[in-house]
Amino acid sequence: MKKTVATLGVLAISAGAATAGGIDRSGQFMGVLFEKGNYAELSFGSVSPDVSGVATVFSPTSGAASGDMSKSYAQIGGALKFKINDSLDAALIFDQPFGADVSYPAGSGYYAQGTTADLNTSAITGVLKYRLPSNISVYGGLRYQTFEAKASIPFVGGYTVNGAKDDAVGYLVGVAYEKPEIALRVALTYNSKIRHSLATTEFGGPSPKTDIDTPQSVNLEFQSGIAKDTLLFGSVRWVDWTAFDISPATYGVITGNPLVSYHKDTVSYALGIGRKFSENWSAAVSVGYETKMGKFSTNLGPTDGKTSITLGATYTRDNMKISGGVTYVDIGNAQPTLNGTLPSANFRDNHAVGFGLKVGFSF
Repeated sequence: MKKTVATLGVLAISAGAATAGGIDRSGQFMGVLFEKGNYAELSFGSVSPDVSGVATVFSPTSGAASGDMSKSYAQIGGALKFKINDSLDAALIFDQPFGADVSYPAGSGYYAQGTTADLNTSAITGVLKYRLPSNISVYGGLRYQTFEAKASIPFVGGYTVNGAKDDAVGYLVGVAYEKPEIALRVALTYNSKIRHSLATTEFGGPSPKTDIDTPQSVNLEFQSGIAKDTLLFGSVRWVDWTAFDISPATYGVITGNPLVSYHKDTVSYALGIGRKFSENWSAAVSVGYETKMGKFSTNLGPTDGKTSITLGATYTRDNMKISGGVTYVDIGNAQPTLNGTLPSANFRDNHAVGFGLKVGFSF
């Protein structure tokens, strides 16, 4: 029960993380590191946001509707975890930690019509965990990450930018406390920022390299048995979005502003309950909340905060477990701006639906 329901809880939290603030996608959770023995897993997620707004009188196209500017996207992940001896474990984790998919419909009459943007990352993380006396463990590792991005913004003089794929390395460190007899685990993880320097072209011509730091973050993950076959689980994630900035050189000269930046960090919360119903079946429900940044949003990401609910189930047989979940997200209202002082649009009553599937094997 403890292992099965705990895995379902991690899936529920991860499904909500895929629609988190800024460009956060995977949540960078470390649950796989605490699987027993040797273990492998593959995961797939699909997120379908619906984000639209209406231009205000402070834009050149007052009253025009943007149409749905957010594209659906998929998330994949995988991990291998090995027990080296009674004190030492190792894991290799693949995820897609950050991303963005923007496409304002053409022909809508909205000032940002035809604007597109894509940002893609992937990461491979190697982690070692060492168990100390008194149920405490420490862990750390290196993360190899790739980053690429491009955008086309017709309403800024036909601006285009392409940042070629760059790779860089960061690190993580963490500490955990476990009490297996009651399925208690508390894990605290620090993820470092990772600096990328992207070879950049603007308006189709060469431009100076663009330095981008994917943000540092701190994750607190916890779980505990609260009754027979019942588990309480949750997480808190802080992300240093105020340090994230994409500022191609020519775009800054034209507008006097970064292409993408955030003025406040985010904190995301998740809390849920899992229950085992038979030797094969478990289920869980969780709710999530993310703090608002406030002020104006970027035109490439007109959302602010979220609340969510996730339902999931796990089927276990022999050494295999299959978990699936669905998340509904109420996306917070936002106001982008064109001049930094007045709102250019109102984005309200938006939402997203996410699906997740994970297959795990113990060996």
